This record gives sequence, structure tokens and C-alpha cells, in this order.
Amino acid sequence: MNFQPRMSNSIEGFSVGDGFARRSWNGLVCDVWDVECAAYAGGHYTARDPRIFILLDTEGRAQGQGRQTVRRSARAAGSLQNPKDSPISFVPAGMDLWLDFTDIRSVRHLDIHFDADVIRSRLMDDLDPRRLDDPRLMFFDERTMALARLIASECTNAAPLHDLYGDGLALSLIISVLNLEKPHRRARTALASWQLRRATDYLEAHCLRSVRLDELAQLTGLSASQFSHSFKAATGVAPHQWQMRERLKRAKQLLESGRLPLNAIAAETGFADQAHFTRVFRQYVGTTPARWRKTRV
Repeated sequence: MNFQPRMSNSIEGFSVGDGFARRSWNGLVCDVWDVECAAYAGGHYTARDPRIFILLDTEGRAQGQGRQTVRRSARAAGSLQNPKDSPISFVPAGMDLWLDFTDIRSVRHLDIHFDADVIRSRLMDDLDPRRLDDPRLMFFDERTMALARLIASECTNAAPLHDLYGDGLALSLIISVLNLEKPHRRARTALASWQLRRATDYLEAHCLRSVRLDELAQLTGLSASQFSHSFKAATGVAPHQWQMRERLKRAKQLLESGRLPLNAIAAETGFADQAHFTRVFRQYVGTTPARWRKTRV
């Protein structure tokens, strides 16, 4: 997923140099910043996507010096933030934030931006969209900090591991910050008879093209996720498997007629080409179309 974070800012007193590293995963972008600060540095930030800001480390200009504050408005007094007691903030999309650094020599922090739609789809029904509108500013959580340091290490790793590693860490951190508990699953109910009939009739009528899940869901008055689970509860197979079986049923009829070559049958039944047709046919039927036809013609 090629997600690009969208953020506007107005900053002063920061010097980044080579102290920046970025990794992108499925709907996620993780940035590690190592910045040098003037005697005063600060800025105003507005992200158009949800953002998690984690302060990993700061160094004062002298022993015992260094002060960082976070403000939610230009005129607010601000609250103190430090890496030990209050390093983590979840900032909803569109929320303004002001940061002020006084007598801090350097700062290291992790920013995680994510596409809310992608993360919701990955977590299915387990993420209440209202969670994304509630800020959580300047708190500490040991588990989240452990994940943050692993992510920062992976972002700066010259030989990064498989993408699933970093992706899993980042998604786990979002789950931790949003405090998403394991849901109590209710038994999935099957489609009502009228819903099943309407869906299967539609699949049969349009089986030669790819029918989208949301098309079927709209026919039955359900969400895409609810429809998918309820269809499988009613039929034992997923909607796309049902559609593929209908497509192969048409293909078998054409194979038994013995008149068309395999590449024409593939085109007639909505497959990309003969190789695609053969691969799917073998997967569902257990043999190739050519061998199957020989036993029928």
C-alpha cells in the first residue's frame, strides 16, 4: 500500500542533517528523527492523517537542563513532556499541536502516520472509528515503548528484515496505543433465505466478471464484512469461491460441447487467458480442462 503521510508544519531552530530514516508498510509510514536543536526550537504541526508521536530520547544543553512542552493551542501554557514519564501521544487527524524545546541540545523521536481506512480494513470490525477521534497525549506505556524502540531500530537498520516484521510491530503499536482489546466474538448468523437467493442470483447473472463484495452487501442491506461472514455461514464457502464455481460450471458446459478451443473458452468465461483458466480449473476440479474434456467428449 503506497501511503504517503500528509502534514503541514511551521518550525524553527531544528537541524536534521542525516538524522532521518523512514520505512513504509501496509498503510503505515514510520519516521525516526534525530535532530539538533537551537537554544529554543519549536513548531506548529497539523497532520491530515492520524499520527503517533513518541519521544525516544532528549539531551539537555547542560546537566539538568532541557524543557519540552506540548500545547494544543497557540496561547496555552503547555504541558511538560519527557522520555521517562510522558513520551507517547496519539494525535487524531486534523488536530493542531505546538511543541516547544528550551535548552535541549538534541531530540530523537519516532513518528507513525497511518491511513485510517487501511488500518480499519485490516482490523475489520475490531476498531471503533470513534477511537480515532479521541486524542491521548503525553502518557507512558512500557509495552508501547518496547515496540517503539524495535521499530526505530528496524527503520535505521541497514539490512532490514522481512516487511512482515516491521509491519507487524507497527500495527501492534497502534493496537497498543488505541488500547484495542480482544473482541468477544458472537456467533455469525447465516443469511436469511431472501438474502441468500438475491446474492446467488446476482452471482450467477454476473459470474463472468469480478463481482465486488460491496455490490453483494448492498443487495442484502449488510456491511461488506457482515455479508462475507454470513454468506460463508450459509453456504460453507466465501462469495468469490461461489462465483468461481459458477464460472467453472459455464466452462464445463462449453468443454462438453467440444466445439471451442481452450483459449476461447477461457475468454468466454471471464479468465485472463488460457493459463489462468487452466490454473484455476486444476485448483477447483483437480485436473486440467483438456484432460477433463477427454473424459467427457
